[in-house]
Amino acid sequence: MAAEMALLKPISKFNPNLRTRPVKFSRVTMSTATPMPTKPPSSSSSSSKKGTKKEIQETLLTPRFYTTDFDEMEQLFNTQINKNLNEAEFEALLQEFKTDYNQTHFVRNKEFKEAADKLVGPLRQIFVEFLERSCTAEFSGFLLYKELGRRLKKTNPVVAEIFSLMSRDEARHAGFLNKGLSDFNLALDLGFLTKARKYTFFKPKFIFYATYLSEKIGYWRYITIYRHLKENPEYQCYPIFKYFENWCQDENRHGDFFSALMKAQPQFLNDWKAKLWSRFFCLSVYVTMYLNDCQRTAFYEGIGLNTKEFDMHVIIETNRTTARIFPAVLDVENPEFQRKLDRMVEINEKLQAVGESDDIGLVKNLKRVPLIAAFASELLAAYLMPPIESGSVDFAEFEPQLVY
Repeated sequence: MAAEMALLKPISKFNPNLRTRPVKFSRVTMSTATPMPTKPPSSSSSSSKKGTKKEIQETLLTPRFYTTDFDEMEQLFNTQINKNLNEAEFEALLQEFKTDYNQTHFVRNKEFKEAADKLVGPLRQIFVEFLERSCTAEFSGFLLYKELGRRLKKTNPVVAEIFSLMSRDEARHAGFLNKGLSDFNLALDLGFLTKARKYTFFKPKFIFYATYLSEKIGYWRYITIYRHLKENPEYQCYPIFKYFENWCQDENRHGDFFSALMKAQPQFLNDWKAKLWSRFFCLSVYVTMYLNDCQRTAFYEGIGLNTKEFDMHVIIETNRTTARIFPAVLDVENPEFQRKLDRMVEINEKLQAVGESDDIGLVKNLKRVPLIAAFASELLAAYLMPPIESGSVDFAEFEPQLVY
């Protein structure tokens, strides 16, 4: 799978026409609860040192933390129960992860702070949000992989060690992003996130579908941004993007591991229910990314990208990659698919406008009803578009290698 991905072409071009003073250090916490009333600022020096805490409200599009049925996971990876586990393939993957190609990659330099100081106004704020969301997503992966590595240690030491090494990668990414926030005089309180964030429960097979898609779409996002900025260095406004070429290989390796996990569980790939769930998770991931990014066009325009062109390129390439393992995928190259995405963006904008209006709660809810119905209709219509039959569990022998 990894070798094949290198043959897919990046998007040819993007929109070519797109072209402070430090504050005290603040700690950013993320909460799903209603913010507690805050006391007036104190004049004491201790208050000044701690800075202010910024609450980030969770929405349906916010990166989430996941948990699963760990007992079922142990059964799935018990070599005495599951004879489909290809131990040679997992050993090869383990050696790939042990090599740790990016051990010395994430080293910062003075460019980071200098670049951050030059970002001002709305673009500065959108970069902060990008770092916050990315750090949260990476840290979410770290927590899930760490727990899986711990729980599977006795059942399947090889798979458990791979999960532990993937948690190493995710922790490294989250730490690097959090260091980036320090350039903007902020930091995510990751300890607070661990304890206070709500966790979403997914059954193991859903973890496989969702995480595979997340890792592969992450690969295509990072490599596309890297290639674009390499060709258009005038938009290289913050040095973190220079790290994306090697960074995305971690995402790619993680995705390959989940591909191997699904091959070892053919019941997740070879019946009509698997086809329905595959399409469902493809749609969920693609729509979430499209809506999120269309709310943040300033970020993509700031690095010289046309948001919708970028997203469609990432969706198409991720879908082509996913078609090698999922039994069915969406026909995302049908122009009608993007038209439905665009209509969902329009409806979502109207929903946001209702939420930000001065109407009373009852009036807001009444206004939301037809919009939610319209959104659900577009979502269902996209899901019911004729799918592309795909996927195979008969792969060539695994050949670990880097992809550029």
